[in-house]
Amino acid sequence: MTSWIANIIGWAIAYLVGSIPTGYLAGKLLKGIDLREHGSKSTGATNVLRTLGKWPALAVLVIDVLKGAGAIIFARWFYPWLCTLPTASLSTALDPRNQQAWMPWAVCLAGLAVLLGHSRPIWLNFRGGKSVATGLGLLLAIAWPVGLGAVTVFGVVLAIFRIVSLGSILAALTAIVLVCSLEQPLPYRLLVIAGSLYVVVRHRTNIQRLLAGTEPRLGRSAVVRN
Repeated sequence: MTSWIANIIGWAIAYLVGSIPTGYLAGKLLKGIDLREHGSKSTGATNVLRTLGKWPALAVLVIDVLKGAGAIIFARWFYPWLCTLPTASLSTALDPRNQQAWMPWAVCLAGLAVLLGHSRPIWLNFRGGKSVATGLGLLLAIAWPVGLGAVTVFGVVLAIFRIVSLGSILAALTAIVLVCSLEQPLPYRLLVIAGSLYVVVRHRTNIQRLLAGTEPRLGRSAVVRN
């Protein structure tokens, strides 16, 4: 029982890290506005760019990436640390002999928790961003070649089409292909697949606009936003 409580605490911390409302705080601090009432209604870096400008957007982007990476780094430290506690030594789940097999699954769940925290933050009535930047940080922390490949695709698509959502969707799909092609633990593969599909689902209204040809390009505002 103690081990499960400790695991839940670890996942809750990852969720709360993801829930830090970076874009919302930027809007409040810089212009006294609620970003959820402007532009795309999202608290992500793209809406910050359209609403507040490039430097606030860059700051939000960096912090959101660090949230994803930080949650993974924390999980990789936290769960082995649990094994050093006297109460954990009696637990089968956290026994050092099982640690190597269990830790990737714990990290996987922490990764999902940080993504959920960013997109459904408890502080903002569960209305947040689309987890793209946080997902990038997660990718770079667990499998940097996958993260690098995804961000490269994003950059190329953005340079050609100037559509952030298209770049984000194709980067997420690229991450799935790469993580299945490279040698990675099964939990990490499942994390990337689930996280990438979640990012795509979060862009469902963008996909509708892309199909309709009404999705705005970077530097142009949209009239209808989710």
